[in-house]
Amino acid sequence: MRDQADTPQFVIVSGLSGAGLSSALKALEDVGFEAIDNLPLPLLAGLIAQGDFLRRHVAVGIDTRTRGFEVPTLISARDELMAQSGVKAALLFLDCGDEVLTRRFTETRRRHPLALDRPVADGIAHERQLLGPLRDAADLTIDTSDLSIHDLRRLVAGHFGEEGRGGLSIFVTSFSFKRGVPREADLVFDVRFLKNPHYDPELRPLTGLDQAVADAVQADPGFEDFEAHLLGLLRPLLPRYRAEGKRYLTIAIGCTGGRHRSVFLAERLGAALNDGEFTPQIAHRDLPK
Repeated sequence: MRDQADTPQFVIVSGLSGAGLSSALKALEDVGFEAIDNLPLPLLAGLIAQGDFLRRHVAVGIDTRTRGFEVPTLISARDELMAQSGVKAALLFLDCGDEVLTRRFTETRRRHPLALDRPVADGIAHERQLLGPLRDAADLTIDTSDLSIHDLRRLVAGHFGEEGRGGLSIFVTSFSFKRGVPREADLVFDVRFLKNPHYDPELRPLTGLDQAVADAVQADPGFEDFEAHLLGLLRPLLPRYRAEGKRYLTIAIGCTGGRHRSVFLAERLGAALNDGEFTPQIAHRDLPK
């Protein structure tokens, strides 16, 4: 039997215009996928029918620019792929906030494909409504509002690269509550109850990646019990998530500024869950690049 990590993957990448489809496809290419952008939807069925083609990792980009684009047809294609033995199929949907999309179109001076002679905001609203059912049907949704191109590529590579091909892909990310909870988060933990290193002048310029901050966070009287309870909750959950077919799990750890406590806890949690059975990817959304 083929090892699950070696099973060919077929990823359909779609989402809102301007949300980063091209960057996601490039990231998939970088981890060994054969990527095809803007594949006409009528050709997708023929591609699926080519047995030889499905023996490799394939990613296709299909969005509202695509000839013959229809949401029900795209969902059916994904379902047909999932029904085939020996192929691991997924629908990746790229989302983004309206204000960010508007800014991206304005900065690049591009016209929205659904609003060639109207304001960009009209095209975004129309497309969001049109793609609502596709977002609901997606296996993985990534909101790119707060992600740089580098962050998006790293996130996609983590989910679909070698380390993400063994079943349940786990992402642990720190974040700042001031900038909002990551929209892709499945589990969110608030660590603002821990003493804030920000108020120590010597620790303020440092981050949770520095040993001095790590020592300060661990010295909090509530830290040890919290960590034990957190791991006690998560360790039994991960095999159960995998057993019921869940393929992507994002754990978000938040503090006020996303710089000290959450960064240390994300690193600590990722290391603790990296037990040979799972290999979490760690990211820090709001840490200065």
